[in-house]
Amino acid sequence: MKTRGERAIVVAALKDAVPYIRMFKRKVFVIKCGGAVFADEEATRHLVEQVGLLHELGIRVVLVHGGGPQSTKLADALGVPARFVEGRRVTDAGALEISTMVLNGLVNTRILAACRDLGLQAVGMSGVDAGLIRATRRPPVDLPGDGDAQVDYGFVGDIEMVASEVLQRQLDAGFLPVISPLSADDSGVLLNINADTVAAAIAAALGAEKLILATGAAGILEDPDDPDSLISFVDLAGLARLRKTGKLAAGMGPKADAIEAAVRSGVRRVHVISHDLADSLLLEVFTNEGTGTLVVDDIESLTPAEQSAGGPG
Repeated sequence: MKTRGERAIVVAALKDAVPYIRMFKRKVFVIKCGGAVFADEEATRHLVEQVGLLHELGIRVVLVHGGGPQSTKLADALGVPARFVEGRRVTDAGALEISTMVLNGLVNTRILAACRDLGLQAVGMSGVDAGLIRATRRPPVDLPGDGDAQVDYGFVGDIEMVASEVLQRQLDAGFLPVISPLSADDSGVLLNINADTVAAAIAAALGAEKLILATGAAGILEDPDDPDSLISFVDLAGLARLRKTGKLAAGMGPKADAIEAAVRSGVRRVHVISHDLADSLLLEVFTNEGTGTLVVDDIESLTPAEQSAGGPG
């Protein structure tokens, strides 16, 4: 049994959350979680519990997942070397088979199982289902600062269109879509797409209130080697400065691209949080202080309370 002081804390927390619940009810949140959190059963359950609470409170949640660590582990076991260029995975035919097994099989199913255990009506999908994501194979691209060198990313896709009505029907029916980032071109050739990119495109297509990227880092850091250099909020101009001065860690590069694409497409708030911090998702949504980094189009769009608190609700 809780003490009177503990009960008072619970009641105070509920009262503090009410304005945010009113503000976000029926709004769309797109949440992307890296595969690392789904490598552990307990961490998976904890994350899904937070997502489920948002869903039960009337927020229309779309969960997009990655599966990088699991793909690398399986590739190592099968003797298929993993190759990355500027934080992006090169996907040859062997790597594509592994990604398909991991993303559409292992990770997506594990999340759905956790949702079932918690009584959440979740539906697993990929970009292939019902033509959700239309993509084309990425052509070879020039490597910056490397003369005429190019890299062929293999079976990696660039998004042309998101069929938002496919997800709208799921959301209108009260389901929680769980999305694997695999897609296909019009000929049915499977394509692997960065999960951050997929989440940003879905958020833009749905007119999401928030895009939340949950990663292993605390957020965006002023110094990639200093975990205490967390930036509480930044705008697109500030993000560009960080990129130009080389202060974005390699894995943060694709995230920065996705963040910029989402904000320029009308997503007002993008959050980068750590999935390793207990209850980080709930703290980011239901407190004004938040836990990670908020990215907006222009710092001037933040309220004085947001700026003084160092983060958003």
